Amino acid sequence: MPETGDRTEQFEREEEKFEKANMNLTKTNLFVNRIMSMMMPLMMFVMNGITLLIVWVGSHRVDSGLMQVGDMMAFMQYVMQIIMAFLMISMVSVILPRALVSAGRVSEVLNTDIVIKDIKNPFRFNVEKKGEIEFKNVSFKYPGADEYVLKDVNFKAKAGETTAFIGSTGSGKSTLINLIPRFYDVTSGEILIDGENIKNVSLYDLREKIGFVPQKGILFSGTIESNLKYGGEHISDEYMNKAAAIAQATEFISSKESGFNTEISQGGTNVSGGQKQRLAIARALAKNSEIFIFDDSFSALDFKTDAKLRKAINEELSDSTLLIVAQRISTIMNADQILVLDEGKVVGKGTHKELMENCEVYRQIALSQLSKEELEDE
Repeated sequence: MPETGDRTEQFEREEEKFEKANMNLTKTNLFVNRIMSMMMPLMMFVMNGITLLIVWVGSHRVDSGLMQVGDMMAFMQYVMQIIMAFLMISMVSVILPRALVSAGRVSEVLNTDIVIKDIKNPFRFNVEKKGEIEFKNVSFKYPGADEYVLKDVNFKAKAGETTAFIGSTGSGKSTLINLIPRFYDVTSGEILIDGENIKNVSLYDLREKIGFVPQKGILFSGTIESNLKYGGEHISDEYMNKAAAIAQATEFISSKESGFNTEISQGGTNVSGGQKQRLAIARALAKNSEIFIFDDSFSALDFKTDAKLRKAINEELSDSTLLIVAQRISTIMNADQILVLDEGKVVGKGTHKELMENCEVYRQIALSQLSKEELEDE
């Protein structure tokens, strides 16, 4: 861990960098705004001055009979158009550099090469296996980072079983499960699903096997039905209703006047956090996948709903592989296998009872949430 003196020096360097960038931005903005504030009065002064000059000269020529009044007015209109054009050019000269910088940033995003790609001749999954996941010596660090987020992770999640992950904030739980659908590729080691390295199969086939519920449930504009059937056209009304029932969403959907045809705003801003989370879970369940991943997806649910949902999932999805990331001990106590993560390493593996006896990190987390009596009752 860095010493106090080193941290102080680092803070000072960062402050100096910020101060320098802030001063450059301030100077540039002041210069641009001063030019713009001077440009408009200057152009108006020139326009009105020339108009006055045309009227002054033109009135004498009209009085002498050398010019018609219409000609003088035409000159005034021409001058105004020319000066307004120069005024527009001055405004464009300020806006154009900003537009070019923005276009450059958009172009960088559009031209960025995709990191996660399919191989030329992808393999197919073994049809004899259904949803078995295995991590072999998996280590991972984010692109450009020096330190590993995950180090030498090994475990096997068998089909039909529930594997749970728990650990302190920043221990690498979400990163670990994000590697399974290949949101990122492992730095070293390999992840096998049904005995096949996930890098050797197509992304479409891989993600078709997975029902994923992220930490923050996102709903799309449309109806409840269109959200629940987002996983594919093959989802029937019957299975949509079943998924909603498992996710404990049927009650509040039925309370809506339009039921499944109730409109959902972008991001699900017109439903509560718990309702949004249940709909996100139902959307994943409606895919009827072999593997279901829940990334702390029960955090917005009350304990009663959480218990009902877990019971329904265990009963209805007994043939699927379940991976659950959770902060609550009560959510994962009955899992077939629990992995305890600490600073990117697996420091404990086993059932709740085994970990209470053998893993100090798990024991501390459990005792911080439940009393000894509650743990013994469970």
